[in-house]
Amino acid sequence: MKSKNYHMTPAQFREEGKKIIDWIADYYENIEEYPVLSQVKPGEIKDSLPISAPQKSESIDEMIRDLNEKIMPGITHWQSPNFFAYFNSNTSFPSILGDLVSSGLGVQGMIWATSPAATEVETRVLDWLAEMMDMPESFKSTSTGGGVIQDTASTAALTALIAARERATKFQSNNKGLEEKLVAYISTQTHSSVEKGVKIAGIGKDNLRLIDVDENFAMRPDLLEKQIQKDKKDGLHPFFVCGTVGTTSSTAIDPIKAIGEICKQENCWYHIDAASFGTAMICPEFRHFINGVELADSYSFNPHKWMFTNFDCNVFWVANRDELINTFSILPEYLRNKATETGEVFDYRDWHIQLGRRFRSLKLWFVIRHYGVEGLRHHIREHIKLAQDFKNWVAESKDFEVVVEPLLNLISFRHIAGDDFNIRLMNTINETGKIYFTHTKLNGQVVLRMNIGQTHIEEKHVKVAWNIIQETAKKLV
Repeated sequence: MKSKNYHMTPAQFREEGKKIIDWIADYYENIEEYPVLSQVKPGEIKDSLPISAPQKSESIDEMIRDLNEKIMPGITHWQSPNFFAYFNSNTSFPSILGDLVSSGLGVQGMIWATSPAATEVETRVLDWLAEMMDMPESFKSTSTGGGVIQDTASTAALTALIAARERATKFQSNNKGLEEKLVAYISTQTHSSVEKGVKIAGIGKDNLRLIDVDENFAMRPDLLEKQIQKDKKDGLHPFFVCGTVGTTSSTAIDPIKAIGEICKQENCWYHIDAASFGTAMICPEFRHFINGVELADSYSFNPHKWMFTNFDCNVFWVANRDELINTFSILPEYLRNKATETGEVFDYRDWHIQLGRRFRSLKLWFVIRHYGVEGLRHHIREHIKLAQDFKNWVAESKDFEVVVEPLLNLISFRHIAGDDFNIRLMNTINETGKIYFTHTKLNGQVVLRMNIGQTHIEEKHVKVAWNIIQETAKKLV
């Protein structure tokens, strides 16, 4: 008796897959009809789902019905052109298709031998990006360093911290106890992921120094140098500094070159976090923001933020790949193979924390080939122009003020009526679902943030958002 086969056949996949592609296309055609911020209450989605898993097979049609009825009410629409909150988290149709191919192939690219294309496409595409952004020659695979795709900038920072720790302790060969004296440095505006990384890497929060910032919320190099000298005098060992190109709250840009010169002098690992703003470096007119990048030991940015590539996809470059490999390489017998032993290939599992690797570079490959450098530059410049337009409207208003001069695509502003009013204004608007934006605090004041950079955003969306903000403020006064 033939056993029952529950697998979906290629013919069924072809038929059902077209339904899902159509569903995604329909979603984007109608995305502006949804409230941007999900309107459900806690537990509402969970309560709509069965307590137990189905015992019998269910159809794709039933799943699509539940997608529409049960899942969609609980989605906050990050791809909506009316989404102005937090940061960009863009995708695009080429990226979705590239990710679909990656999922379809289902390869495990942990080492070169397990799928050579997964390694070599990644190497080539990250060299493309290094050239597109005029990065130092040392960041290319043809030199001493190279690039690797991590999941997020948080993991990239942790990877840099661990490699820096190993370098400082000479890879734990003869420096037992030095780990307790290692000190890391960030600004008061640096992303919280670095503090988390310091804890995970065993450095400890007590050995993390927060350096104060200037009036533009950028790290002050003079205070960094002063703190380093104090720690050295106290018998501690400075080993890691993180500079930021576009801080989360205000998108401040640290003085990259000045910090790098201090790091070089003090032999500290210099990591640059350009998670959000890094994509803008494709445009030559913005590269002055990273003058001094050649002094960095590592640099990361997120194509999954502003380069139309779906989450997750972080690019992490290092100037000396041997330091990563010496940190993370452990070769059990079951991973030994002829290609690795020749030393002629990259095994990217030696470049980061995890062993397993998806074929993430495919979606980048699709995106870069679809848009071309020209197309990517065009859309980045359009987003920055729209941000500048919004800033000008705020500056011309009697009721609102620009808090931080926008460098690229984030506008930090506030109503002159004070903190409580700004929070009430933001919450009132967000609850309508028409647009969605968020806030932060700078110098103790509530500041509203408008992040402009969604894939399909146009001038009309920014104008409508500004009108909603103005009209709502008038009603609340």
